[in-house]
Amino acid sequence: MSGPRYLELADRSWPVLRRLMGIHTIVYRATNGTIGHHIPGLAPMLLLDHVGAKSGIKRTSPLLYIPDGDDLVIVASKGGYPKHPAWFHNLQANPDATVQVGSERRPVRARVATSQERERLWPHVIEAYAGYADYQARTGREIPLVILERRSA
Repeated sequence: MSGPRYLELADRSWPVLRRLMGIHTIVYRATNGTIGHHIPGLAPMLLLDHVGAKSGIKRTSPLLYIPDGDDLVIVASKGGYPKHPAWFHNLQANPDATVQVGSERRPVRARVATSQERERLWPHVIEAYAGYADYQARTGREIPLVILERRSA
């Protein structure tokens, strides 16, 4: 499915997905990452705590990630939607964030991968979750990869 029908379905699905992500976040935190970090058939998941670019409100987004050395890579796909996800805009405005990876919490600084890094990382992203290739084919924008680098607290 592509084009306007896909976007219409995505718009209708978003309220349900948002509720599911909220439940996932609660369970992940309550179990200290025991439930929710690894979901069969998916790349591992982290919780990204970020600050709203306009609102200044702290938000949490559960996201798939791939490790790259000590860095973590997240994908601003929004399911192939034409616009970047809100968390991506928030990180551009406020790059200092915190992640929970399983039971570990760490402060990070976010940056968009360079074109050379993206070229190297994209095959690993697709290997971790093949759906990203479909999302990229579905949208006219290049889906950014965001590198979360560990920072001192």
